[in-house]
Amino acid sequence: MTKTVFITGAGSGLAKGTAFGLAEKGHKVIAPVETAPQVTALREEAASKGLELEVFKMDIKNPQDLAQMLEYDFDVFVANAAVNEGGPLAEVPMANFRELFEVNVFSTLETAQIAARKFVEKGKGKIIFMSSMAGVTATPYVGPYTATKHAIEGIAATMQKELKDHGVQVATINPGAFATGFNDRSAEAKWKWYDEAIHFTRKEDMAEADQALENQYDPVEMIEKMVEVIPLDTHKFRTVFPDETAEQMKEEQEQRWNMEI
Repeated sequence: MTKTVFITGAGSGLAKGTAFGLAEKGHKVIAPVETAPQVTALREEAASKGLELEVFKMDIKNPQDLAQMLEYDFDVFVANAAVNEGGPLAEVPMANFRELFEVNVFSTLETAQIAARKFVEKGKGKIIFMSSMAGVTATPYVGPYTATKHAIEGIAATMQKELKDHGVQVATINPGAFATGFNDRSAEAKWKWYDEAIHFTRKEDMAEADQALENQYDPVEMIEKMVEVIPLDTHKFRTVFPDETAEQMKEEQEQRWNMEI
């Protein structure tokens, strides 16, 4: 059965690939993007592939842009739009930290509230929050993003309990580290404000941590998993991919119960 899927932040990365993949499967895809230039680029790329996407500008921080959600009817809402920035939590500029929460948590929840009201009125629908392995694990110098995804995990789990009696499903998708450029730009961002003469975090420690990005997964595999899961009528609350990432997440949670400081 074909579905109508609304996926935010579809101008790049996993979301763009998923939008194309869903359209290829015959689903109707509503694919808003953050900026006007992304509208043109995504429309042209979709046309070159012979695919139909409903593309328009929707910066999730912009109330006027958000109002456009009210005009659409859809079966599945994927809260994907997000920004990423790394750096040590003890020293990250608070303006940067607040911006991540503004996009990844507050504005994301606002979009989910709009979708929730639509679904409650219909008595059915599904909200999927794009979380991350960072929603469960903790990695040094990825703390700002990790904090927002931990918040998303709490939001998703609570909304699942609150909305199930209204016929609304809530779930998360938690990718591991995939080579879309999203993680790389995050790692680069901290060097814009970090000053070795001022900050106590050691530059070499952060640089060493960045080397983990050299072994990221192929995003094609994650896109295939998302295209598979998003339209399903039923599936697990949390979809983690790949399997080794799921094991890593479970092991870290277990370790925390026995951790001493």
